[in-house]
Amino acid sequence: MNRRDSIKALGLTALSTTVLVSACKPSGEKEEVASAGKEAGREQWETERDNKLKADTFFNKHEMATITILANIIIPKDNVSGSASDAKVPEFIEFIVKDMPDHQLPMRGGLKWLDLHCFNRYEKSFVEASVSQQISIIDEIAYPKRAKPEMQAGVAFFNKMRSLTTSGFYTTEIGIKDIGYVGNVPNEWAGIPVDVLKQYGMENVKV
Repeated sequence: MNRRDSIKALGLTALSTTVLVSACKPSGEKEEVASAGKEAGREQWETERDNKLKADTFFNKHEMATITILANIIIPKDNVSGSASDAKVPEFIEFIVKDMPDHQLPMRGGLKWLDLHCFNRYEKSFVEASVSQQISIIDEIAYPKRAKPEMQAGVAFFNKMRSLTTSGFYTTEIGIKDIGYVGNVPNEWAGIPVDVLKQYGMENVKV
């Protein structure tokens, strides 16, 4: 995975600790410290492997254009956050299928199924179809319980596409802000939120 900001931060903390410990040792005692050029918190082979995966290409331009449209249909831009493509979800999916090859056949096969189905319906590929035509096709495969039996291949593909899109989006800064996640803030404690206290009938209890 190429989205490891938190792990990298932990790695930098570990590196800083190592430097401090080393500095406290007697001058005659040496401690091997990670070189500044090495990515903190990661083995060299991990960095080299990720760089190789990023350099390789799996999806062609047409497939990437289709993935971008699908991702933006799943998570469109609104007044709260950007779209899936704004969060570079298509690039995330491109990386994932190289990192986890089991996704390659279902994704490529699903994209071909989508184009074939769209061509049979509108005599054009999914990318070339109008927005209303694209949505009409997605409506046939986005709701598994309502989908017709002959649409099951499309349903399976769209389920995978939706899963990859949401995974990619909600592991980015845009996605984290979209759900309002704050996480732990060091040295700050404002007490239990008032609405939580009211929920349990403890608004008058001093905590």
